[in-house]
Formats: sequence, structure tokens, C-alpha cells
Amino acid sequence: MGIKTKLTAENFSAARKRLLQMHFDSGVGHIGGNLSALDAMLIIFHEYLSGEDKFILSKGHSAGALYTTLWSLGRLRDQDLKQFHKDDTLLAGHPPAKGIADIQFATGSLGHGLSLAAGTALAFKLKGSDTRVICLTSDGEWQEGSTWEALIFACHHRLLNLTVMVDHNNLQGFGSTADVASMSPLWDRLQGFDVDLQIIDGHDPDAIRAALEGESQRLRVIILRTVKGHGVSFMENRMEWHYLPLSEEQFKTAIEEIEGAPK
Repeated sequence: MGIKTKLTAENFSAARKRLLQMHFDSGVGHIGGNLSALDAMLIIFHEYLSGEDKFILSKGHSAGALYTTLWSLGRLRDQDLKQFHKDDTLLAGHPPAKGIADIQFATGSLGHGLSLAAGTALAFKLKGSDTRVICLTSDGEWQEGSTWEALIFACHHRLLNLTVMVDHNNLQGFGSTADVASMSPLWDRLQGFDVDLQIIDGHDPDAIRAALEGESQRLRVIILRTVKGHGVSFMENRMEWHYLPLSEEQFKTAIEEIEGAPK
């Protein structure tokens, strides 16, 4: 299926700034992993998904990137984003169980999203539907057995309507993925499965487009080699930005840097 509306550098920049504004206004962290996943989410929603296609965010702590993407589509408003992480909000720190049509499941207990996506894809396959399912996981959650069980299930049932993506930024809550529970490189482990494995630059729009548009007769797994904190130099590849909120000075510096980046 062809690209619908090709995003520009200005679109990515605007989304990055809006994500930072939302996190700054709410005073919460988890910014680094949101920035590593945002580029892929924007392309998935703007250029790939159509009709009844489904997206499942397994790395639920990147809900901010998902909300920002829905904002960029006009499906969430500025006043909605101002409620991010507030009491009684619909825009919680992890995706909500109900209330936002584009969000299928409450996720963020990492390791569950791929199972939910595989079950969803199987349901559509049994119905004879051509609906596609994309699941975005973190690299850290591939340390969990439930993720591998879901992969085995998806391969066994030949879920060609499912695409698995991995935000591979090499960092998690307690350090690098290599230090916490090394399976580096993850793609070496995945090559033992009956999958169509692609390893791409997760911040290269054309590479993401090409990976998504390709046809395959096997389950597709796309490794997005990303940078935690992408686009903000003092955040990039820094584990602490898994947690830290922005100070006012840091927020201003980050916005200035994004606005001054080459287009």
C-alpha cells in the first residue's frame, strides 16, 4: 500500500518540540525513550496505517510519543495534551485501557504487548481480514520470556499480517541492555527464528518507509537502531533521561537546539 502523506523534516521537528513541551508542562520524565520512538511512530500513523489497521505500543512508557503522534494527526487537541499525567486524566503515563480509539490496550507492564498483538493478528487472520497489526517493543523487554513466547506463537501461526518493531536504543531503566541482561546483539538471537529480519536506522525516514512497505512471506521483524534522547544533544545516549524531567533552562535549550537543527 503506497505512502499517503509523506512527512517533512518540519513535521518531525514540530512533533519533537510538542512532546518536550508536554513533558515539561507535566513535570515528568521518560523523555529519552519517547524521543527514540517518535520518528517511527509518526511514519507508522501518517504514512502506513489505514482503514482498520492496528498499532499496539508494547513499550508503554513511550505513551508521550504516541499521544504526540495522535496530536499531529488532529486526533488529540492541545488541551488534551495539557492533561498529560494529571489526576483523573485520560492521558496517563502509560496508554489507557479505554477512551482513545487509536489505543487498543493498556500496556507498559513490559513484555505483554507482543502477545496482545499476536492474538489480535491471529483473530484478523481467522476472519479472513486483510487488517494489519504493528507492535512496537523496546529492546529491554526482549529480556522477558513472555516476549519470546509471543514470537514463537506468531511464527508458528505464520502471522504475515503482523509486523514487530524493536526500538533498539541500548538503554533501559537500570543501565545499558548489555549490562543488565546481555543478549547483544539482539538480532543474532532473532535470526534463529522463521522471520524476515531487517536492521535499519530508526531515525532515517526513508529506511523506515522502505522496511514497512516491503512484502514478505514470513513474519516481519524490524530492528530500529535508535538513540535514546534523539535530537537533544544533552539527552542522547544518557540513561538518566529514562527518568529525569526537564528544568526550565534545559527545556529552552532543547527547543533551541531542535529549532536550529538542519532541515
